[in-house]
Amino acid sequence: MNKILMNYLLSGFFTTIMIVILIFFCFGVILNLFEEIEFFKNLNTPIITPIILTCLYIPGLLIKLLPFIFFISSMWFLLNLRNSTDLLSLKAFGFSNFKIFIILGLSSFIFGWFVLFVINPVTSVMMKYYEQTKSEYSRDIDHLVTINKNGLWIKENLSTGHRIISADETKNKILKNIVIFNLDENFRMTEKITSKKADISNNQWILEDARISKFEDGVQDQKFLKEYFITSKYDHEKINSLFKNLDTMSFLDLVLNYKTLQNKGYNKNYLDQNLNALLSVPFFLLIMTALASILTMSTLKKSNNFTFIVVGLIACVGVYYFKDLSLALGQTNRISLSLAAWVPVTTIGLFASIGILQINEK
Repeated sequence: MNKILMNYLLSGFFTTIMIVILIFFCFGVILNLFEEIEFFKNLNTPIITPIILTCLYIPGLLIKLLPFIFFISSMWFLLNLRNSTDLLSLKAFGFSNFKIFIILGLSSFIFGWFVLFVINPVTSVMMKYYEQTKSEYSRDIDHLVTINKNGLWIKENLSTGHRIISADETKNKILKNIVIFNLDENFRMTEKITSKKADISNNQWILEDARISKFEDGVQDQKFLKEYFITSKYDHEKINSLFKNLDTMSFLDLVLNYKTLQNKGYNKNYLDQNLNALLSVPFFLLIMTALASILTMSTLKKSNNFTFIVVGLIACVGVYYFKDLSLALGQTNRISLSLAAWVPVTTIGLFASIGILQINEK
């Protein structure tokens, strides 16, 4: 009998979750589709392009919203359970409030790990394709910054032509092993600059031990300078900001290739933030399921669902702003970015643990 009742609980719970995910997906498609259509309105692209890009973007967004999806799903399922007197029937078969929460909470926790190891790698590939496709249509395509297995690459348009910069790695506002190609308007190379190290803390880069080769009428002229200055549209802060969106990297990428990504130039703080944010997802799902259980299982009496909807919305808004506040503290160096990902989980978890003990007594 216990196995049948557990199957009943889990099937109803995950059915509710799938319904809520579908609702969120539909709303996300509708809202994001307008943004994509606005982006492509002056470009000669078929209507299917913004639809496909929207469908690629929304799954990654849903992973960020999973804690709130699980909170709403848990409240919806438990309210239906209570208002149909099924909760009272479960208690008659020995299912206490705490046991019901443990079943749902552990299911949420396990599902969180399933998301990290199975779903997140898929959504990160979708997001990567989304970013690559959008960049191909970007109006600012003449100015590009990218990081790949060969290091950092920058393309700039200048008043006299074009500039292409490559570097092996970026670390602490320093570019290492730089090669700069200056091209004229017809993309003929006019100058090549190599340097072992450059300070890019501001727009005026300082190259150390620079070797400058000028090409005029096929004649090469070389000179060596201890310090050489160039002016670029990019500095360390601007380059770093271009790679804050780490949604294109999965949890497995961050775990297995952490050192490689850092050597390629990705900022260590933001890698740590994203890794810890993803790592906290299973715990967040557990905690949000606990909050929903506290709100709905505090009494067996039937009640107006509107009250719980209002309370649930207030709770979601409160948790969202608390997460945002924690992240803001991390970004302003009040606390570490890694700690910022765990402060909401720890704080809300302590509050939820007290509430779970109270509903277990009822």
